Amino acid sequence: MIPRIFIPVDASAVSVGADRVAQAMAHELAMRGIAADIVRTGSRGAFFLEPMVEVATLVGRVAYGPVTPADIASLIDAHFLSGGHHPLRLGPPEGLPFFAHQERLTFSRSGIVDPLSTADYRAHGGWRGLEAALKLSGAEIVEEVTRSGLRGRGGAGFPTGLKWRTVLNAPTQQKYVVCNADEGDSGTFADRMLLEGDPFGLIEGMTIAGLAVGASIGYVYIRSEYGHAFRTFSKAVEIARAEGYLGRAIEGSDHAFDIVPRLGAGAYICGEETSMLESLEGKRGIVRAKPPVPALKGLFGQPTVINNVLSLMAVPTILAEGAEAYADFGMGRSRGTLPFQLAGNIKFGGLVEKAFGLTLGELIHDFGGGTLSGRPIKAVQVGGPLGAYFSADMLDTPMDYEAFAARGGMLGHGGVVVFDDTVDMAEQARFAFEFCAKESCGKCTPCRLGATRGRETIEAIIAGRDVERNLALVADLAEVMADGSLCAMGGLTPDPVVSAIRHFGADFRRPFRTAAE
Repeated sequence: MIPRIFIPVDASAVSVGADRVAQAMAHELAMRGIAADIVRTGSRGAFFLEPMVEVATLVGRVAYGPVTPADIASLIDAHFLSGGHHPLRLGPPEGLPFFAHQERLTFSRSGIVDPLSTADYRAHGGWRGLEAALKLSGAEIVEEVTRSGLRGRGGAGFPTGLKWRTVLNAPTQQKYVVCNADEGDSGTFADRMLLEGDPFGLIEGMTIAGLAVGASIGYVYIRSEYGHAFRTFSKAVEIARAEGYLGRAIEGSDHAFDIVPRLGAGAYICGEETSMLESLEGKRGIVRAKPPVPALKGLFGQPTVINNVLSLMAVPTILAEGAEAYADFGMGRSRGTLPFQLAGNIKFGGLVEKAFGLTLGELIHDFGGGTLSGRPIKAVQVGGPLGAYFSADMLDTPMDYEAFAARGGMLGHGGVVVFDDTVDMAEQARFAFEFCAKESCGKCTPCRLGATRGRETIEAIIAGRDVERNLALVADLAEVMADGSLCAMGGLTPDPVVSAIRHFGADFRRPFRTAAE
């Protein structure tokens, strides 16, 4: 049997030399006359071990890492093709502490399958959800998704089934499914990993959504910086179409559905759903007023399902395994799993998929290993650059939509950015306003002007000018932005600012400071 070697082609692994490792591996094997298949997979998500090389053995896969081109000769000498011992040997990947206690549903295939092989995808459980959906009516699919408790995995956690039912019941012939893959939040990378490592999962999820609501076409709006992901997903769409998983007769049925990948416009605001629709229509990405909601009047004025990658990737599992099996994971109104992304000052950065309910502290310490610097944690920002900052005494907060909301936070896309005790939280608050000022679409006054005035006021506080009066001014400004902004860009910008002032007030009251410090 020809050995199979698995080397990631995920952008994170490529950034630390995975392509060079693959080239060196192929060269060394050829020099020695050893026949082997090198399969370029996605990443499993343990970025601190990348490039992680795996080899298929008689007892399962064995991992080695992090591997450099200089390690290839010694790996082959150590008989790594049959799982031999070597200083870089990690053993079976599933047994590594980082993976052993995860609950992988959405990421069950990432880093395992060849991303562009439909046969490999099927061999690992793919297409089962679609085949189940083809036997159901649209209303039955929507009911199954509703009973699963699936909520949007990108913002406020809106129930997916309710959104789908609204589009299903809309009295028009033309409907659309749009996947928002404009993953712009700091510290997030789950969408990119799936687009690069398991693209057929998204294709399957979108096709099921199309069957559910009666849409015949879907669009995937991919972040402009994700060149690797765009190329991989576009190729996967071509393959799926050629093999009958997309097109006029899905798997030989009388149902039609196709997908069009679109590269984003390079603006954070286009992650907001109505701004994204404007960009898809070829216009400048400016937020639309709501109502009407996109479910009734969305892309090109037609009823449109808008979900992000993580939401749609959960759908095949729900249809394949049943709503109850999915809902068995999680707690309260937060059902299923969420892929959490550990970034910032963290020892073991990467992707952790767990059922809702573990605490923030368990996520950071048990999986992330604490700070990379070894210093105490001071702050954690969850939910992207518009998410609230939590202090070290809030690490007991369960990773749950309602639990986070009760403490003034949001889970958002599951990004978790850790800061140690050297961070200046006044500077972080200034950055929040600066970020909003740069990324605002400019349509509404509270966001357009409020962010600029907010940055100026925080800079005055940092310089020690009229600190208490300016803090009161920031509080008033935050209220106006939260209540008066047209979308979440301006409405949520006060969250990191207000939380920083609330939990780290001492950082705003230091004497003899300048804005440049």
